[in-house]
Amino acid sequence: MTVSRFSIRKWPLRMLLALLLFPVLLVLALRFIDPAVWMWQIQRDLNPPKGYPADSLHNWVPLEQISPAMQLAVIASEDQKFPLHWGLDLESIADALSDNEDGGRVRGASTLSQQTAKNLFLWPAKSYLRKGLEAGLTVLMETLWNKSRILEVYLNIVEFGPGIYGVEAASQAYFHKSAKHLSTIEAARLAAVLPNPYRMSVTRPSNYVWQRIQWITHQMRLLGPDHWNPETGSDRGDALALGTSALQD
Repeated sequence: MTVSRFSIRKWPLRMLLALLLFPVLLVLALRFIDPAVWMWQIQRDLNPPKGYPADSLHNWVPLEQISPAMQLAVIASEDQKFPLHWGLDLESIADALSDNEDGGRVRGASTLSQQTAKNLFLWPAKSYLRKGLEAGLTVLMETLWNKSRILEVYLNIVEFGPGIYGVEAASQAYFHKSAKHLSTIEAARLAAVLPNPYRMSVTRPSNYVWQRIQWITHQMRLLGPDHWNPETGSDRGDALALGTSALQD
């Protein structure tokens, strides 16, 4: 069978189109399908850090079965502008780049949306390539999902301790109760260890972790329960009306 030159020339275009469509279709599917595995978990299983257990814990729960205190705690701790931004906090990114260029402490500026994209799709190594892919996937998620879905996925896949994935597994492991019944202080204790759950402990908080817990609960009071409402979390117009005066202490 003879293959025409025209057909051969079309293959690169088809491959490019497939590469562009694949992430769109994948992100769109995960708007409705709860992921059974994700890249952060796979990386841990393939290259387990010290203290990683033989069997991990995980139990997916919908957002309505996660206490409002827990939802607000991670927003207060990790990304206070979560209801307001479109996935990328450009002001924080600019500040972080400025600090890094000035030779100060190297810091990131990842929103909850970016952290969700990283944990779900990407590898943990720091590089400009990964950050670029992270930004693109974040924009896709913000376009195809709503804020409530982003927070739901984040709270179900983030690691709260060695091999303890998701808030339901963490709540059961640390407090012997469902995530639906977490109190404000319990939610703050879980949120406080997220920067490094291998060095910070929920059950044996150090002085530094207790300081973080106190700061988080204080920020939760400043933000107030109206700062985040999963019923209207996808409506940025309502969120913007709240203003940003409570975002800083």
